[in-house]
Amino acid sequence: MSEQEIEGQTGETSSIRPQFGNRFLSDGDDVFQHNAWDNIEWDEEQEQAALDGVKKNSTVKLSPEEVERLSTEADQNWDRFYGIHQNRFFKDRHWLFTEFPELAPKAQPGSDVPQRVLPGGEVQTEVSTVQTPDPCERRTIFEIGCGVGNTVFPILKYSDEDNLMVYASDFSSQAVEILRQSPDYDTKRCQAFVLDATADRWDVPFTENSIDIVVLIFVLSAIDPERMQHVANQIARYLKPGGLLLLRDYGRYDLAQLRFKPGKCLKDNFYARGDGTLVYFFTQDDLRTLFSKAGLTEEQNIVDRRLQVNRGKMIKMYRVWVQVKFRKPSTS
Repeated sequence: MSEQEIEGQTGETSSIRPQFGNRFLSDGDDVFQHNAWDNIEWDEEQEQAALDGVKKNSTVKLSPEEVERLSTEADQNWDRFYGIHQNRFFKDRHWLFTEFPELAPKAQPGSDVPQRVLPGGEVQTEVSTVQTPDPCERRTIFEIGCGVGNTVFPILKYSDEDNLMVYASDFSSQAVEILRQSPDYDTKRCQAFVLDATADRWDVPFTENSIDIVVLIFVLSAIDPERMQHVANQIARYLKPGGLLLLRDYGRYDLAQLRFKPGKCLKDNFYARGDGTLVYFFTQDDLRTLFSKAGLTEEQNIVDRRLQVNRGKMIKMYRVWVQVKFRKPSTS
């Protein structure tokens, strides 16, 4: 889990959480009644203010020397980040299985997998809508940018598949070491390793056309936009025919983008944080282009404009995230 993920939390603490897009703010509602509201509509004034904010903080670009330094020190910056924050991460992603039920399709109804409350009060386990895999077949999940395991460990906890193998990679050796030292790290069902996803060749413990699901959670945004197409192509290379890509990441004009001061921008919509880590802010078309060019077929492409509130300080915070699902075509 990275700094991106910390910024991307909703603040919700209940494991029973509606899928985004189900909690609407209407006229007359108390905006501070809940921690977050979904699918917030922006008016022209707010859109223009966001555009002006990005234009202002993008005017002054980092020098080529500073960009080169950030690139050279990237591994050190992420190792330092995990060294400092290793005990300060959210331990579970309550939204993970409501948005991506494909990750634990064999979880049993009545378990503590996050559930969705339907109109009328009926509780539905999200994974019940996903086809249960053949128990005789081995299923593989590969998370790129696993951090300290905040996606990996919930999958291992909620899925009772006998033949599941979760591969987990991260650019930071510090993050991988923290993950491996966890008491929840089960070498029979999980294998974690260091990987630079931007490398020309991937040194991975599996073959091409072998992975059922590739997961990217607030990770692709940390990669230089010029290398993103290569990463998308590699993902397509290792997915098996019919395999699925799941991604959730920052959207254009998210609060995190608007907070940057001039002088932190490397290139359009790509910034350096104070700790040296990098972040890009996507549009839906950005992701559609990347993965379509890689030969994958779009199944979901959603922008989630959410209003978060700090009820203690009475502060409103407008977040924008993107979520996509792309599938590798099956061979005939």
